[in-house]
This record gives sequence, C-alpha cells and structure tokens, in this order.
Amino acid sequence: MKIHNFCISLTITLVMMTNINNIVVSKSTHIPTTLDGPFKPVTRRFDSSLRRGSDDLPMTHPRLRMNVTANFPEQIALAVNSPTSMWVSWVTGNAQIGLNVTPLDPASIGSEVWYGKKSGKYTSVGKGDSLIYSQLYPFEGLLNYTSGIIHHVKLEGLEPGSRYYYKCGDSSIPAMSQENSFETFPTPSSKNYPTRIAFIGDLGLTTNSTTTIDHLIHNDPSMILMVGDLTYANQYLTTGGKGASCFSCAFPDAPIRETYQPRWDGWGRFMEPLTSKIPMMVIEGNHEIEPQADGITFKSYLTRFAVPAEESGSKSNFYYSFDVGGIHFIMLGAYIDYNSTGAQFAWLKQDLQSVDRSVTPWLVATMHPPWYNSYSSHYQEFECMRLEMEALLYQYKVDIVFNGHVHAYERMNRVYNYTLDPCGPVYITVGDGGNIEKVDVDHADEPGKCPSPGDNIPEFGGVCHSNFSSGPAKGKFCWNKQPEWSAFRESSFGHGILEVVNSTYALWTWHRNQDSYKENAVGDQIYIVRQPELCFNESKSQNSQKSLPHSAAPSHISQDFSIIISQFFGVLFIYGLHFQVFPSCFFN
Repeated sequence: MKIHNFCISLTITLVMMTNINNIVVSKSTHIPTTLDGPFKPVTRRFDSSLRRGSDDLPMTHPRLRMNVTANFPEQIALAVNSPTSMWVSWVTGNAQIGLNVTPLDPASIGSEVWYGKKSGKYTSVGKGDSLIYSQLYPFEGLLNYTSGIIHHVKLEGLEPGSRYYYKCGDSSIPAMSQENSFETFPTPSSKNYPTRIAFIGDLGLTTNSTTTIDHLIHNDPSMILMVGDLTYANQYLTTGGKGASCFSCAFPDAPIRETYQPRWDGWGRFMEPLTSKIPMMVIEGNHEIEPQADGITFKSYLTRFAVPAEESGSKSNFYYSFDVGGIHFIMLGAYIDYNSTGAQFAWLKQDLQSVDRSVTPWLVATMHPPWYNSYSSHYQEFECMRLEMEALLYQYKVDIVFNGHVHAYERMNRVYNYTLDPCGPVYITVGDGGNIEKVDVDHADEPGKCPSPGDNIPEFGGVCHSNFSSGPAKGKFCWNKQPEWSAFRESSFGHGILEVVNSTYALWTWHRNQDSYKENAVGDQIYIVRQPELCFNESKSQNSQKSLPHSAAPSHISQDFSIIISQFFGVLFIYGLHFQVFPSCFFN
C-alpha cells in the first residue's frame, strides 16, 4: 500500500513539475494512446516534392555484387526457431542463369556453424542440411536459373538472453565466414520483451529500398518481420538491366511471367549486414508466387528461408508461429487455403487455443494483404480471407495485425467486422518499403477513385466484394469520406518499429524515408494499450478463464488518473527515459 501511494504521489509530482518548468507535453508532441481513441480519421497527402518511386538497383551495385569466392558463405541470415534455438542460413557457389543450366551438387560442400559465448572461442559445432532449387521456363526467350547451394543449420540448446559468436561454412576446405554474433531473446514471460521489432513490407531493391534499410539500421532493431513481397524478382527484366513496374505491359506476349532469380541473390547480399546479426522472420506475399513450368510456385521462398513451422505444429512454411519474450507471433498465409475447412484454419485455431496469455500477453498476427484498407489499390481484395478468419482472431483477442501489399501507410482504429470495437485488433499496413511499383496515392473514398467490384481480383482465393450492410456507408461499395475505422493514412515510403514495454503498453512508431536524416522525426506514433479486464471478460476463448496480467491502469484507479499516467510516460519518452523507469509503480 505504501509503494502504491508513493507511486501515485510520484506521478502527480512529476506531471506537476513538467507544468512548472513550462515543458508540458504539447498537443504536437504528446504521444497518444489507443485509450484516447477511436480517433477522427486523418489523411496526410502525398508530398508532391517527392518522387512516387525510384529505379531498381542494378546487379552491379556494390551492395548486390558477390564479394566472396564460390565456396565461401554469403547471404548469411538468422531466423528465430524457439527461445533456445536459432536458424543460421547462407549460400555458397555460383548460381547460373541461361537457356541451359547445370545444378550444383549440395553434397559437395558441408554445412557447419561454429559458435560460443566468447569471441574467437567456439565451444560448439552445429551441422545441418543443404539444397538447391531451379526456376525453369521451357519457353522461347525466357531464361532458366539454378541456385547456389543453400545451407540451413539449427543451433539448439542456446541460453535465452545471451550473446553468441559464430562462423559458418565448411571447415574441411577450409571455407568459413568471418565472425558474426547474435543475441538470443529472453525467456517467454509477461516481464520480458525484445527492445525493438522492425516491420517492413513490399521492400524490393530500389534506391528507396536502400533508404528504408539505412534508416532501419540507424534505428537498431533486435528483429525484423518482413510482411511479404521481399525482392520483386518478378518485376525485373532479364534484358536491359532495369526494372519494370508492369511486367505484362512490357512483355504482353510472354507465355508465363518470368522472374529474374539473380535478384534473390542480390537481395540476400543487400540484407546480410542486418540479417547476419539479427533474426529476420518472413511470410510470403504475392510476388513470391513465381510460377514456373509444371505449375510449381513459391520455390525460392520455400527453399531460401528456414522458419519454425514444425516447432509450431504447422506442416507448411506458409504459416507458422513463434514466441519472442512475452509476444506470440502468428504468421498467416494468404496464398494458400485459408478456408475454415482447411488445414491452416485448423492449425490457427489450435495455435490460438494453446497461447497462455499470462506468459505471452501480446498476440500479434501478420499476413501480406490487408483486410482493412481505404486505398483504391487492393481495396476489398481479401474479403474472403477476412470473412473466414476475422472472427477467430477477434475471439482470441489478437492485439495487432500487420499487413503489406498496399504501397502506403495506414493505421486503423480498433475494429471488428467494419465496426469500431475497443476489443478489436489495431490493423497496421506497412507495404511502404520502397519497391519498384511506386507509392499508392489514391483513396477509394475520393471522387472517381472507387474501384469497380470487378477490380482487385486476388491472385489466390475467391472474390467476396460486397456493399456495406450497416454504418455510415450502408448500401455502398466505397465510403464517400475516409472511413471511421481508418485513423491515419499517408502515402510515403518507410518502416515501423514496435517497442513492447510490458504486458499492456507498446509503443508503435512509423518512420518515413524522407525523415531519415532528421533526429527523432516520426511520421506516426502511438501507444497501443491492451485492456484484458475489459476484453477478456466477454471473450469466449478457452483462455479467458486463465489468470490475466493486470492492465496498465488497474480497475481501482479512475480513468482520469489513467490519462495522467499515460501523459506522464509520454513525458518520460520525450526526455529519453523510457517506460523502464519505475516499472513496479504501474505495470507487471
């Protein structure tokens, strides 16, 4: 009781001090919380002084060129497997492209990772598997491809929250990489969280992509989530050495959409400065479909990336889940069967049922295409998937859903079934990584910009476009103003950072590329606040009866005082102190 009284006094005193010193958080600097919502919709128009897009980087660009000899590792990448295990992946050998290609022998070189807790002292050796893949086009004018040797090694028995140093390669040649290091995440717990998680969608390999990644490196993330559409290899011409934003326009007579696979190798090199040190988790987008002969699809995605599918009970790399500290991530596949009678839906339901919110309070889902989107591009494209899965995500109280696909930024008010709902997820679209297709600027609610129901046909699944059955847009296909569930939207390239502070508060910040050289500049920022006492009381999930973490503002504290607490921590953030100051006062 004494601690509680002290904390209340401390909060009021500090807020009063900020008033005395004339440094009260002004309206322009105050960081809002979702408790302040739902928010009146805001649109920040495209800055006409900027270009809507940029050119693809050539394969000769220094960040895309191969800089090792054939047997040495390159394109080194980490991926989370479990709290005590990590994937290390890399490529060796020369890929080939041409009319006639000869696949390499994966058995010709070993897959080893030497690792330990001290630099230069490797106490353990992990061994794994290697494989290759081919992208074949038996059509005149289209070039075949066969990859280098792709290696995947699972490091097991790691200690949570520890730094490891490692080299990878084949010691018998010898051909080992330079030393890299990574840090494992803390044990799943309502008190343990990673520092910063980066979210990027629709990245590609343009000069805008370069700005995004450079800005991201400056923001020092501890993990990256790629929300689909990674390389845009299928938007790159095999002749002329420049990108094409519309392949079918450039090649109207092509029998099949060719995908220039060397772009995958360039992308792996482009990302290696990040992915060799911090884990990157991926989910497939439509540009990863990459159809080839005999109806084969997703070959590069399925071969190049190691994900914890088996560990999460999934039988497919198209959907899986994993824990990082007190966050449970669910990666959903939009380009594989998502119907309620299918395997993915059954897996999702089982996965949600198994989540213990007292251990991992935060539940974050991601899939490439958005269900909520007010841009003309991809408007209502994946309504069928929403109709199949949304109720399940709502029932189990998913907190945030991240999407890409639309090449712009948009953050929603909490919503369920197109209705504002304080217990619905916060949907965020970050398809603004910087790809060749340019930023989207048209909104479906603007005059003349509403797509026809025949537009935006998905590359997988059915079409479920429909008029709204209730609310301000009842009887209409498009709203005549920015929808009430759309809180903020802007047509700019960038990336986002999620900082989960404790079991109820998380700071979301969207960074715009044009602000990359400005200190502490943000395009959008909000504290996302969970309310388990409010939402789980009405939840029908099996976990609703479990002991739940206390909210940031316990029920015996008034709502007015909750706002004071929120403002107080906004002040701390501006001072650069962060939520970790006096955590026992208010939070679990």
